[in-house]
Parts: sequence; structure tokens; C-alpha cells
Amino acid sequence: MDENGKAENGSLINRPVGPEESGEGAPYAPENWPQQGDNWGWRTGRRIQSSGYFQDRYLYLPERLNNLPGSARKQHIFASKLSVERYVKANFPDTDLNAFFSSFSWKIPAVPYPSTNGNLLPIAAVPLKQIPGEQSDSDTEAVRCKAGNKKCASLILEEVEKYSPSMPCDLCCTEPGFCRDCSCILCCKMVSSAYGGYSFIKCQVQNDEGICGHVAHMECALRSRMAGTVGRSIGLDAEYHCRRCDRRTDLISHVNKLLQTCDTIDSDDEIQKKILNLGACILRGSQKADAKELLSHIELAISKLKCGTNREDMRMLDDTLTAYSTGLSDHDSDVMEATDNGSPSNVRTGEEPHDYLPHSLKLEAEVDQVLHDLRNSQESEYKLAEERLQLHKTYLQNLYQQLEFEKSQLECKSSSNSNLLSGAVRKRKEQIGKEVRKFEALKKIANGFGRTSKDILKEHFDVEITD
Repeated sequence: MDENGKAENGSLINRPVGPEESGEGAPYAPENWPQQGDNWGWRTGRRIQSSGYFQDRYLYLPERLNNLPGSARKQHIFASKLSVERYVKANFPDTDLNAFFSSFSWKIPAVPYPSTNGNLLPIAAVPLKQIPGEQSDSDTEAVRCKAGNKKCASLILEEVEKYSPSMPCDLCCTEPGFCRDCSCILCCKMVSSAYGGYSFIKCQVQNDEGICGHVAHMECALRSRMAGTVGRSIGLDAEYHCRRCDRRTDLISHVNKLLQTCDTIDSDDEIQKKILNLGACILRGSQKADAKELLSHIELAISKLKCGTNREDMRMLDDTLTAYSTGLSDHDSDVMEATDNGSPSNVRTGEEPHDYLPHSLKLEAEVDQVLHDLRNSQESEYKLAEERLQLHKTYLQNLYQQLEFEKSQLECKSSSNSNLLSGAVRKRKEQIGKEVRKFEALKKIANGFGRTSKDILKEHFDVEITD
């Protein structure tokens, strides 16, 4: 095996590595891709699966790609295979993805550690009680919530069996006082099961090791832009992005469960307002048709509560909302649907039109729509500018490479061909000078489309501004 982790026949040798170890190139990252000398970086995390492979591994762009103009810093680190695939598709559309991923190993084995009973365990997964000098009262921890919550789901056998097995977690779950079943992964404070546990969400996404099972306050997730509708690189549409497993859960079925909870509350208007407002925050800005329809009914319910609508009218409205919440199947009532880009079709069309909303809510909805449209227009302008700049940059790089090749040919050829090659070099330099001037014009887009010359927009971006 050579220093790059390859055998003499060129196959990859996956040597075990330690937690938070890093390196470049083979066998755990692309090497000399897309050009010679472009060696990607890799790093392992701390969590290790029971199979002995790292749960978390990261890829870093090589220095040349890392310094491309217009690239955001957060785009340079990839924590999932899907994010790498999206980057390659967006920037190198002609790439054979199967060949790309087969050029290195995505799975990274962990260095084994000999335990006291002679078995080999991954070093980062060794419990403290197996390390000499450390003591643990694990016998009592097995029947006690680490956060001290007497109502924790981990103490209820039915709940444990319902969400079993849970994926191993050697990061947050090893912290003292943290319980995956009742500690929010965003603020680490305890969640409340009051009123059906409306205030938090439990990630029920399945992976190779079991169900994620970590919980988070919905308000924490909304505030940290890990839930709801979030644009740009995050790209959430009425979804929840779990920080622990890096997977997404559609939230429309979660809002339906909130409405079911509201339907069981008869005398507490304030808690109903809190639950309905939470549902509205989750759905607001979504582009899904069923989410928009459900949001209009929730906002109508909120307006009636604010106006002090009598209990009989509220019961009639509850019947309408219940039509949404009871549209779930038996499976959906227990487990929310996890999806990458789909949306459930379990919301029925209600009878209350959006036009009956009070003016204040209408104005709020109009402002939200304007801001949403503005964000979309800015994103489309950014994507257009990025596309044109990247294309021209690649074109210029190719021209420079051709110039260097023609110069080397000129130095090696005989005098009989020197005049012809000199003319080619001269024309190439003129072409490069012309394209550099175009590139300088393209760079003026940094001031924004509104402050860029109409001539530049029309010539280089195919955008025509009319007075």
C-alpha cells in the first residue's frame, strides 16, 4: 500500500482512522478531480455506528475550487453524500456520479479499541466504564432519565418499544443531563408533554441504525431556521431539518396533529391561540397548495378567537379544522411522514374562504407574500449572475490553457512553422484581452442588478430594463 491508501493494483485500502482525524485525497476523498492536483479534504466526526464505521464524515473542496469567486463559505464543507451530489451536479453536470463516488470510499472505518473482555470496540464508542480509573453507575442510569424528568418517554416501556430501535449517538447523548427523549437538541432544555406535546417535535426518520428519536422545541427550530419555510441553500418548505441526523420531516401532518389537540381543548382559549399561532408560523410562506389552504383556516380560527367569537361558532369552526386533522391515516396519526421533497395529500379543502379574514391579517399576508416574492426574485438574479460568471470564468481558463499550449509548441517547433505559430499566439492573446474586458463588465453585477448598466444587463445577462 502506498501513502495515498492505494494497493499496487490501484484498489483502495480503507485503513481505520481515529475520531476527528483528517487528511486529503484517497482513500476517503476525491483525488486529482476535476483537474490534476485537485485533492479534496476529509475529516471524521466522533459518532460511530455499531458496524464500526463513522456516523459523521465530512468532505472539503480542494483549494482551487474553494477560492472560486462568488462562493459562499458554507458551500465548501459537505456533511452528507446528498450535498456532495448536488454540488457536483450543479457545477460539473457532465460528471458520471457513479464513477465519481467509486473513486473514493464514503464509509470510513474507526480504529478499534480493545475492551476489558477482549473484544474490539471502535475507540470513540468505548463507554467510560471500560476505561481504567473511570467509574460509572450505569446500572441506575438504565432506568433513570438523565435530565431528571419523571415523565420522560424513556421511562415508559410502550414508548420505548414504539420508537425502537434508536440510532446510536455518541455526541449529545453522552453529555451529562442530556436525554434524547426530553432534551431539546437546540437549547438543551426539557420539553413539555402538556397538551399532547404540541410545543416540540420528535424526529422519527428511519436510518440504517434505527429511528433518530431526538426532540426539539418547535419554537427553537423556527427561531434557528431549522423549521418552517426557509429559502436559499437550506431550502425548507413547511419542513423540519433535524440537526442530529441531518434529515427532513414534512410538517403538514404535524400541524394536523396540532389541530387535533386544539379540538380536545374546550375551555382554554389562550392555549388554543398558542397552538394555532404555532401552526401558522410553521405553514406561513409555504408554496404547497395544501399548506396554503390549511393556513387560511388556521388564520381564520385565530381571528375568531381574537374577536371573542362565542363558543358555538368556535365549535363549528372546530368541525372544519377537524376535517383536516382526521384526514390522517392510522399510520400518519402516530408517525409523521419524512420526505426529501414530497408533500402529503391528506388535507381537504375547507369551506371558509380566505376573503373573510380581517384586514390586519390580510395586510400581514400581503406583506409576507411581497417579501417572499422579493426573496425569490433576488435568488433568481443571484443564480443568473453566478451562472454567467462561472461560465465566463471557465471559458477564460480554457483560453489561458490554450495559450500556454501554443506557446510551448512555438518553443519546440522549427523556424519554418514559427511564423504560423506566432500568429496563432498573437490572435489568442487578442482573444483573451477581449474576453477579460467582458469579464470585467460582468463583475460590475456585484453592485446589484438595479445599479448595473442597462447595456451590461442586456448584453451579458439577457435582461432588458425598460423605463
